[in-house]
Amino acid sequence: MRMRDTFLKPMHPEGRRFVAIFALATVALFMITPILGWIGVGLTVWCYYFFRDPKRVTPIRDGLIVSPADGIVSLIEQAVPPPELGMADLPLTRVSVFMNVFNCHVNRAPVAGRISAIAYRPGKFFNASLDKASADNERNSLCIDMADGRQIAVVQIAGLVARRIVCFGTQGDAVQTGERFGLIRFGSRLDVYLPDGVAPLVALGQTMVAGETVLADLASHEAARPGRTD
Repeated sequence: MRMRDTFLKPMHPEGRRFVAIFALATVALFMITPILGWIGVGLTVWCYYFFRDPKRVTPIRDGLIVSPADGIVSLIEQAVPPPELGMADLPLTRVSVFMNVFNCHVNRAPVAGRISAIAYRPGKFFNASLDKASADNERNSLCIDMADGRQIAVVQIAGLVARRIVCFGTQGDAVQTGERFGLIRFGSRLDVYLPDGVAPLVALGQTMVAGETVLADLASHEAARPGRTD
């Protein structure tokens, strides 16, 4: 990898107008005072990195479920999927990945399959790291039907700062594991509802990389993994 590739990442098209707005504001701030201008430069660089869309290497073995988001595993618990998806009203293991404002916010499909349902629901904007955010916050939910007949739910949840959920997929679309399907501005959370009987292979507090970190394995009978913080 070339040195410049370490710092210069591709930017998602969704971010272009925001970077342009920040840049124009920076020019105006320089006309007022250089101090404010340099603050504007810093904010413009942050905006560019917020919308970065780096390439990812996705493991493609059948049965692997990968993380749909960069961030930290903030919750692992039993919960019923969003009712608007029309899935069975049964508790499943829910793994929540919290994204702060410095994480890459491009979301990727955790499994390959077909999107059988997409449902948007307006709501509140609590801190996305809180448990009640899953029920009360604005959200966009997807149900993906896998080739073996099982389903997995992925829910984009707006947070305290986030005010815009973007989903690129539509009902009936086929997706591949690790394929980009959406993003959220500017700090938020992704919930994944695993199929019944599937245990997560990640632990609370673990750092996740969208499209790369293996979240669970449909072919494994391993128990949920504990974690240790050093």
